[in-house]
Amino acid sequence: MNTIEFSSLLFVISALAGFLGALTGLGGGVVLVPALTIFFGVNVKYAIGASLVSVIATSSGAAAAYVREGFSNIRIGMFLEIATSLGAICGAYLAGVVTTSFIFIVFGIVLIYSAWLSFQRHEDHPVDAHDPVARKLRLDGDYPTPDGSRVEYCAKYPLWGFGVMGIAGVLSALLGIGSGAVKVIGMDHVMRLPFKVSTTTSNFMIGVTAAASAGIYFSRGYIDPSLAAPVMLGVLAGSLLGARHLMGTQVKALRTIFAVTIIGLGVEMLLKGVTGGK
Repeated sequence: MNTIEFSSLLFVISALAGFLGALTGLGGGVVLVPALTIFFGVNVKYAIGASLVSVIATSSGAAAAYVREGFSNIRIGMFLEIATSLGAICGAYLAGVVTTSFIFIVFGIVLIYSAWLSFQRHEDHPVDAHDPVARKLRLDGDYPTPDGSRVEYCAKYPLWGFGVMGIAGVLSALLGIGSGAVKVIGMDHVMRLPFKVSTTTSNFMIGVTAAASAGIYFSRGYIDPSLAAPVMLGVLAGSLLGARHLMGTQVKALRTIFAVTIIGLGVEMLLKGVTGGK
């Protein structure tokens, strides 16, 4: 396979990852890192470096559209981003001392657990009882529906959500996935936010989280421009397309896509971890 064919194939796979990342809030990296390591044989740390660049592209491509349409909650995102950014800096330093097999195994466990949690809530219900901390921080809002109405909501357990986001930041830097899976679970399952608000706010947040650790990967030489460039362009194109399709997509379909995709990839990553990355 020559350079043009390799770059073209990378672009197509990255576009698919970006499309899925924009719809589900995963950030694309959750698909890219396994794809690059399993199908292209890329060293996992270089795959993580390229993925972090793509995560920033996904966030840039989809977040603006979601904010404009009224899905993303900027106030909630900025509150939680304090925790994820601090966690990302810690995770980037940890990545330099842990083994490749350990990264694969942690990645697989996180993905499979996230898929299991995503099915623990089946309906989006407006929260009636406002959490006193959430009320003080004004962590509430509303989002549009296809019929033109708006649904109000309020976050619950923001301090627990803040803690989960710290873990998400560590995993983001350690695994290069933007930790969208953990962010979505934290907002959807812990803070009881509507699923579409969770996925779109996750897309808003992941770029900042990735940027906090990408510089450290770059300083260590793990970001290869020949690998990162087609990945970034593909993810950006896919994320813009995914943002256009979110409004008409059913929440149940989003949960199914979210879970099925990351279960399959999680199993693959666990197998690679157990076999030493072979």
